[in-house]
Amino acid sequence: MTNNIFSSPELLLLGVILMPGLVFLTLGLAWLLGIHVRERAINILTTATYAAAVPACGFLFRTMWSNDLDVVSITLGHWFSIGEYVFPLTLRVDLVSLPMLVLTVVLVGLTGAFSFRYLHRERGFFRFFLLLHLFAFGAMLSFSAGSLDLMVGGWEIVGITSVLLIAFFDDRPEPVGSALRVFGIYRATDVGLLVGVVILHHFAGSASFDAFTKAAANGGAGLAGLMLLLAACGKSAQIPFSGWLPRAMEGPTPSSAIFYGAISVHLGAYLMLRAAPLLDASWIATAAIVTVGLLTAVHGTLVGRTCADAKTSLAYAALVQLGIIFVEIGLGFRWLALTHMVGHALLRTLQFLRAPSLLHEYHQMHAAAGGDLSRAGIYYEALLPESVRMWLYRWALLRGYLDAMLDRYFVAPLNEMARWIAAVEHSLAGIDATPRRGERPSVPLARISEERADV
Repeated sequence: MTNNIFSSPELLLLGVILMPGLVFLTLGLAWLLGIHVRERAINILTTATYAAAVPACGFLFRTMWSNDLDVVSITLGHWFSIGEYVFPLTLRVDLVSLPMLVLTVVLVGLTGAFSFRYLHRERGFFRFFLLLHLFAFGAMLSFSAGSLDLMVGGWEIVGITSVLLIAFFDDRPEPVGSALRVFGIYRATDVGLLVGVVILHHFAGSASFDAFTKAAANGGAGLAGLMLLLAACGKSAQIPFSGWLPRAMEGPTPSSAIFYGAISVHLGAYLMLRAAPLLDASWIATAAIVTVGLLTAVHGTLVGRTCADAKTSLAYAALVQLGIIFVEIGLGFRWLALTHMVGHALLRTLQFLRAPSLLHEYHQMHAAAGGDLSRAGIYYEALLPESVRMWLYRWALLRGYLDAMLDRYFVAPLNEMARWIAAVEHSLAGIDATPRRGERPSVPLARISEERADV
């Protein structure tokens, strides 16, 4: 029986994905029943889960290699079907998704091991690991989904766990406000993924990855590609939605490492890799992804030079690499982009986990150099006139005015719409409580719009 399990790639794939989900359900049930789970028990459970998942991924890779399989898929039936529309529950692993699946298992396991000591006796210790396992399940579901229909589920799980971990230290207003802003950006950009699914069903009759070529042939490549790019920009913090990434640093360092250095921010790039047939068939979508990537890389480079703390500097360094990855995907260097994603995730996770000790090491280097450490890029700055340098410095300090533009052209219209909806609701209910212009509405977006980018 054991030999059959380890020789069946379908069962191995299903087991790897379900393991963190089952741990989440176990811990969640214990919480609902009021059972106190000790830190040591969580440690053992987490270690055992990912210690078993890593060799399972190895057996999966060996089985695919020995049987010369490029794709392994398993169909678990249909969630529902209405007429010709079918929501398939299909899991799929291939040469694009397998590296991301292995990367998720390894890095979540390492981050969990680091977090046992980092969050020891922290008030939210149990909550952190509950969300960590849910995130792992959502990420692996996204990477192994056989269609965009199922990917939406994993995509949303990753998003909600991101928001909840940004607000992990909920006794302070800054993390909660940052989490609400990130949630708003996620909600706005995730519309692109949902609309993209609808477009693919319209032009190809299916949102499976195999149907992308058919959708491109039927003329839906440009619109579907742009909608998926919108969703990818939100998840990977591309221009003009880059402002949420430094705010995400309000969460614990381990969650910053696994979410915004390794897995979550690369989910948008992975979506673009999957949408390669749409990009190849539409020069508009290709030009858009290259432009967005270039602008993000330049933006991250300039703003990152004015950051005063380690985690925010790492966040903008990640932005630069993500922008380059988007450019690589748009130019057709897909395998280079995949390799870049894996290498960047490994490096950035290590840097985030070591961020607490980075300042101490910098002081040691400063003392060893005799108190003289020159800034990087100073020779390039000397080539620019002083007026240009000062303008760029002011522009970078204000983070490219992106948050101000989003507040004016996105958040403010939503606030006006909220006021209008409230007025309509009150009038229908016969209540004379129409909000006056300039009055602060009782919706979270109002509080977000009053915050500024210098968090």
